[in-house]
Amino acid sequence: MNLKRFKILLLAAALLLGVGDAVSAPTVRAKLDSANLLMGKMTTLQLSVSQPKGVKGSFPLLSKMREDGIIPLCGDSVELRAPSRIDTVESSGSIDIVYQIPLQAFDSGYYRLPEFVYVAGGDSVRSNSVSFKVYPVQAKADTPINDYAGVAKPDGWSPLDYLPDWVIDFWWLLIIILAAIGVSLYAMRKYRRQGYIIPKKPEPTPYEVAVSGLAKLKEKKLWEQGMEKEYFTELTEILRTYLYRRFGINAMEMTSREILDSLSKNPELKDKRQYFRQILDMADFVKFAKVRPLPDDNVLAFDNARRFVEETKPVVALVEKNEDNNDSKDGNKAVKQAVKKGGAR
Repeated sequence: MNLKRFKILLLAAALLLGVGDAVSAPTVRAKLDSANLLMGKMTTLQLSVSQPKGVKGSFPLLSKMREDGIIPLCGDSVELRAPSRIDTVESSGSIDIVYQIPLQAFDSGYYRLPEFVYVAGGDSVRSNSVSFKVYPVQAKADTPINDYAGVAKPDGWSPLDYLPDWVIDFWWLLIIILAAIGVSLYAMRKYRRQGYIIPKKPEPTPYEVAVSGLAKLKEKKLWEQGMEKEYFTELTEILRTYLYRRFGINAMEMTSREILDSLSKNPELKDKRQYFRQILDMADFVKFAKVRPLPDDNVLAFDNARRFVEETKPVVALVEKNEDNNDSKDGNKAVKQAVKKGGAR
C-alpha cells in the first residue's frame, strides 16, 4: 500500500514539473505582412516572442548585422534591416515582445526564410518558417515609374566616390605627374621671357678680365725666358681688349698712333696717355725693330699697364653727408652710392 502511494506521488510530481517547464519555455512565431512582394519593394517581418517575466532573451541573428545595417539571407537575395519597432506588452506572469523588422528582396523568385532562433537563458527556441514570392517589375522603356523613391546619394557620400579606384590607390603618382607638368610649364614660360631656364653665371667685368690676364702673364715669365716679343704681344692684347670692353674703343684694329689719338680725345683717359705711350713704343721696338729691351723696361711696361687698368676701373664713390647735431657727439652720417664711372660694356 505504501509503495502504490509512493508511485502515485512520483507521477504527480513529474506531471507538475512538466507543466511548469511548458509554462516557463518561451514561444516564437514569425509572420510576414505580405506573402507576395514586388521586387525592390519592402515589407515587414514580425517576430512575436512570449516568455515569462524576468527572463531575458535575444535573436542571435540580429547581432550579425553589418555596418551598413543589413542582415543578408537566402544568399544575399533577401535583406533584413534593423528592427524599426519593438513593442513589449506585459500580462500576468508573462511578457509579449513583437519585433517589426523591414524585409526587402531584389531578385524575383520563391523564397523560404530559415527558422529564427531565440535564446532565453539556457533555452533555444525556433520560430516557424515563412515563405513568400517576389515578382519582377514589368516595365518598358516608355512606362512611367511611380511609387519609387528617386535616386539618392548613399550615406557617407564623398566627391571621391566619383574617382576611379586607380586614382585613389596611386594618388602619389598623380601628384608627381602634376608637379612635373607645373615645373615644365614654368620653365617654358621663363625661357620664352628671359631666354634661359637656369640663371647664367654673370660675365666678368672688363676690369676683372684685365687683372686676371695680367696676373697670368706675370706667372708665365716670358721676358725672363728671352721671349720679349711674345711678352709684349700678349701685354698689348690685354690692354686693347680692355679699351674695347671698358670704353668702346676698337683698339684691336687700330695702330699705336690711332690708339694714342683716341686716348687724347677721351677726357677720362687723356691724363693716362703716357702709360700707353711707353708700352706701345716699347712693343713696336720689339716687334718691328727687333730690339731687346732691358729688364727694367719690361717691368716698367707691366707696371704702366697695371696702373692704367687700376686708374680707369669703375669706381663707386661714397659720398658722406654729415648731419651734425649739437646734442650728439657722433652725429648722423647718410651714405649713398654714387653712379659708377663709365660702365662695363
